[in-house]
Amino acid sequence: MNSQIIAQTEAEGKTIMVAGLGVGGASVARILRDRQALVVTVDDRKPADYRFDQVLTDDFDWSPFGCLITSPGFSPHSPFLTKAAAQGLPILSEVEFAWQTRAINPQTGQPAVWVGITGTNGKTSTTEMTSEILQAAGYQAPAVGNIGVPVSQAAQDPSNRYLVVELSSFQLHYTDDLALAGAAITNLADDHLDWHGGFENYAADKAKVYSGVSQVLVYNADDPRVSAKAREARPAPGCRRVGFSLEAPQPGTIGIDQGWIVNLSPVGPQGRLAPVTDFPHLCEPDGTVYPHLLADALTALALALGLGVDCQVAVKALSSFAPGGHRIQKVASYQDPSNGKIIRFVDDSKATNAHAAAASLSSFPRKSVVWIAGGLAKGAEFSSLVSRQREVIKAAVVIGQDQSLMEEALETQAPDIPYTLIDPADKGTVMARAIQAATAYVHGGDVILLAPACASMDQFVSYADRGDQFAAQARSWIQAQGLADQEAASAATETPPAPAVSDSEDHPQA
Repeated sequence: MNSQIIAQTEAEGKTIMVAGLGVGGASVARILRDRQALVVTVDDRKPADYRFDQVLTDDFDWSPFGCLITSPGFSPHSPFLTKAAAQGLPILSEVEFAWQTRAINPQTGQPAVWVGITGTNGKTSTTEMTSEILQAAGYQAPAVGNIGVPVSQAAQDPSNRYLVVELSSFQLHYTDDLALAGAAITNLADDHLDWHGGFENYAADKAKVYSGVSQVLVYNADDPRVSAKAREARPAPGCRRVGFSLEAPQPGTIGIDQGWIVNLSPVGPQGRLAPVTDFPHLCEPDGTVYPHLLADALTALALALGLGVDCQVAVKALSSFAPGGHRIQKVASYQDPSNGKIIRFVDDSKATNAHAAAASLSSFPRKSVVWIAGGLAKGAEFSSLVSRQREVIKAAVVIGQDQSLMEEALETQAPDIPYTLIDPADKGTVMARAIQAATAYVHGGDVILLAPACASMDQFVSYADRGDQFAAQARSWIQAQGLADQEAASAATETPPAPAVSDSEDHPQA
């Protein structure tokens, strides 16, 4: 793709079409109008110049348009993008637009340095951790993209020294000129295969983050598919490859050995860096480590060291980091009068696929989890998830529209696990009824875990809304029983606001 397509389109006096006015699309349209560019918008749900049925008519005139900037909500196989491609119209993502319109930082004389993080799961936590480390090192380095402000908006701010960008596979599909300073793929599992047309296409879009990366290429050494993409990558000369592992590190990787983070990679100091116990937010109250959050922390650490951040600064920043809302977050608890032990409600609503739910479930002891699962399946299957986590799951409560898939997995892979199906008819009371069903299964020491393995759009506004309703209904149930919610006060003061949901993988149509 011509990396100057936006400037060329403007110079030729042609119009730019912006399709989809979610958070990202609205940002692009606003920026273009501020630049006095010719803009036409298309959307069915928000005020726009055209509806999609108007654009798809045979007599619609495409000749005034120089390029199209599309929302991640539209698959390449959708009638709209198929029609646009047939006209020979260049199609760009919001990320590509942001890259082509970067502002110059007056201190450096260069645009902000971009660090990109993608993967099936762990993107948000890793992005937030990396941003936290870079800011602790003294840089203005916001976390943007699928979280925070849209990347197109952040790219216009000349004061940013770094942009730490969470990148979805949808965004990357129509992004071709990105050349990052640091890039990471956290993991790869089957997800959004209907949108991409198969796993290989999905993985290929994810792997675009590695193309031309200049300083550090970070990969999951425990994931064979990510490792393969790292080996195949063509970074810039001098870029260091760094693997991360939850096992003892091999040469070239950062890993865990006898409870310590140990570095055998080509970046940062070698040897023991810090004990895992220095990171309390990555552990259960009994010290059990959340493996997926530890993996995210290792990814962020590898990126930061590869970008030249002092190791002590990075470790200190990680030790005080707390995951954002809806990521394995304790939202309520009470003491079981029968045995004096605590029952906890844990919100991991951001676990929107089977891979993320498995990581969440595996954090807890045997037969301790009453699992609230289900939603919009996105073409996934759950047999492997249930089979591998059956020793952790004590009981299940199934919500959502696609219940038959989850029910089939429970019946075939774990017939001994009791479960309750929540009638999807009344969306307004779904979570209240799920909490009521879940509490019937618990005893002191158990966890009621919302880790749905599905997207939320069938019954909720977003995964954040789903998590918020879970927390609210849990606290209401505790209050109705006349029990003391031991987390209510702290949750009211410490729970971070729900993240701004941009064109995320949970909400590709946003």
